[in-house]
Amino acid sequence: MTGFTHTNSAGEAHMVNVSKKTPTQRVAVAEGYVYASDAVLEGIREQSLSKGDVLAVARVAGIMGAKKTPELIPLCHGLPLEQCSVELTVEADRVRVEARCELHAKTGIEMEALTAVSVACLTLYDMCKAIDKSMRIEGVRLLSKTGGKSGAYHADR
Repeated sequence: MTGFTHTNSAGEAHMVNVSKKTPTQRVAVAEGYVYASDAVLEGIREQSLSKGDVLAVARVAGIMGAKKTPELIPLCHGLPLEQCSVELTVEADRVRVEARCELHAKTGIEMEALTAVSVACLTLYDMCKAIDKSMRIEGVRLLSKTGGKSGAYHADR
């Protein structure tokens, strides 16, 4: 590792200068999980929760979160997202959230994908907490990224 890019020679936080970088096509995919009770998962599957279709709301919240990433992460560059999708899958004991973000730019889009997943998970928690306050958000991580000087990254599954 060559060191942190968000600190200057004096160790002070700063925004990385990307002005001389060449734009490339960049894609990032992230995932996370919301573990919940059987009652919550059944309500989500059957769309019988009093707050309505929580998956649809979480999907939109995740996309909105990706778009607001530089407002939440202090040194993150504002990026013109060209695509962002958030997919939610109800599994046996959890909901899996996956976000995919894409653009053509000078810097990466990993933070947008991770923020999309995080906000979608938090939205699910918020909408279901009346039934199950013991829900857990776990496993938020980058699955893959392509583009840029550092090349491709793919997490171990």
